[in-house]
Amino acid sequence: MWDYLLVFLLAAVPWFEIGLIIPVSILAGMNAFWVAILAFFGNLLTVYLLIVFFDRLKGWFFRKKKKEQSDQEEDSGRYARANRMWDKYGVSGLLLAGPFLTGSHIAAGAAIVFGATKTKTLYWSTISLGLWTLVFTIGSIYGLGWLTDVNLSI
Repeated sequence: MWDYLLVFLLAAVPWFEIGLIIPVSILAGMNAFWVAILAFFGNLLTVYLLIVFFDRLKGWFFRKKKKEQSDQEEDSGRYARANRMWDKYGVSGLLLAGPFLTGSHIAAGAAIVFGATKTKTLYWSTISLGLWTLVFTIGSIYGLGWLTDVNLSI
């Protein structure tokens, strides 16, 4: 029981994400269905909280600064990648690729900062996390099955 609670909590941590938690948990012998459900909701909870926080922060900032563009903004690698994805694919592309390329939390925060509405960001984040949860769960199940079928002895 504690191990499933740990799946939920670790999936909520931005640096662990579902891409790490799901395969490791399934490899550890945990039930894939419950791992997928708990990892999905753990990650989704903090993404939702982050979206609401960034939306309010953006509103406060723009009221305070009267929509000044910050040309001095640091162009870190992840931010620059998220910005290129935003320019090319918009909110749906950024959030669908986010869990794989930048992490779901960074992608959701970037979407709000780049101008997406809170509702649209929540919608696409939910779809994205659902799809990636399925991909990582099915990939882990079949990957583990393939590894156990392969004779690794030399």
